[in-house]
Amino acid sequence: MPTRPCWVEIRTRSLEENYRYLTGIAPAGVELLAIVKANAYGHSLALCAPAAVRAGARWLGVTSVEEGVEARALCADARVLVIGGVFPGQGAQLLRHRLTAVAWEPWQLDELEMAARAAGARTASVPVHLEIDTGMSRQGVGLDGLAETLVRFRAGSPLLLEGVMTHLFAADEADGAVTREQLVRMDKALKRIEAAGLNADWLNVGNSAALVGGGLGRIVDLADRHGMRTMLRPGLALYGLIPEFEPGFDSAALDEARVRLQPVLSWKTRVVGVRSVPAGAVVGYNGTFVATEPMRLALVAAGYGDGLDRRLGNHFSLLVRGQRAPIAGRISMDQAVLDVTEIDGVEAGDEVVILGAQSAETNTAFDHAETCGTIPWEVFTRIGARVRRVAV
Repeated sequence: MPTRPCWVEIRTRSLEENYRYLTGIAPAGVELLAIVKANAYGHSLALCAPAAVRAGARWLGVTSVEEGVEARALCADARVLVIGGVFPGQGAQLLRHRLTAVAWEPWQLDELEMAARAAGARTASVPVHLEIDTGMSRQGVGLDGLAETLVRFRAGSPLLLEGVMTHLFAADEADGAVTREQLVRMDKALKRIEAAGLNADWLNVGNSAALVGGGLGRIVDLADRHGMRTMLRPGLALYGLIPEFEPGFDSAALDEARVRLQPVLSWKTRVVGVRSVPAGAVVGYNGTFVATEPMRLALVAAGYGDGLDRRLGNHFSLLVRGQRAPIAGRISMDQAVLDVTEIDGVEAGDEVVILGAQSAETNTAFDHAETCGTIPWEVFTRIGARVRRVAV
């Protein structure tokens, strides 16, 4: 049946072209793992994972075993990396759906090993990507605990050390000092892994910022020194946005990427009705907007229950008939009100662009984020599940 007019349009062809472009700028032999975690950054795992595979992605990155199971149903032959690791009781599901876990805690390795033995898995048949904490203090085993962890991949274990990974948490900084320090720590970890008689296939390091910023040489060199293959994990760039880099970060590759990458998502709604109000009329909860003159107001079918951040009220504009219409008053759970006094002919049924382009005007995820004091990743992922995702 017809649904409430609040929807997201996903240009899957743009995602495919973005992936191919990113593959093209990566050094020869570098593998790209397409990040589709958190419902493909709010874009829809169901639409984006198959698109990435069509573009040539052989690896997909998800947060959880649950997302991995969904990704496997969509993409039968892709390798699926569970970046957030396994939780108690999930090992059997991970094996059943041929997922690959990132691990760093002893109990995660316990879970994987018990599930593998229960399933009668062969020696070295359950691939694991071991995460190293190189300075972010989030997830990953530190250098001081590495030796104890490496014992778990002893001869006869069903676990296979397939990859070693870390997260470069400051690849957008101009001087690159933090990234250099992280790679030094990773080099030390890899030497200890080799000294333990282990050889991982993949060095799984680097995100969108590392890829498009033109600074991949050190990562590739590190992998080459240890006889490993390089894997990168593009996320935001896959969806057509470049992370914001510090002032002073100068890179021709970055400038080109800003031009070549295409936004994948547009978020839209429609005008429900238009009314005229006199000067002094109060608009929205708590009367934070009061008309200073006779005005025309348009009600739209989108609110904070859909992910339209409440902080945008009185501070942001949506696009109607190719023009900017300021949000008047506080955003409600299911609705918002726009000031269309200066826009001729607005009527019920008109398309309203929340995020995306209309005529010559554009609202980007960065625009939303700047107004709300957050980041584009949050803007995308907070778009509610009740907002339909439609491939266009």
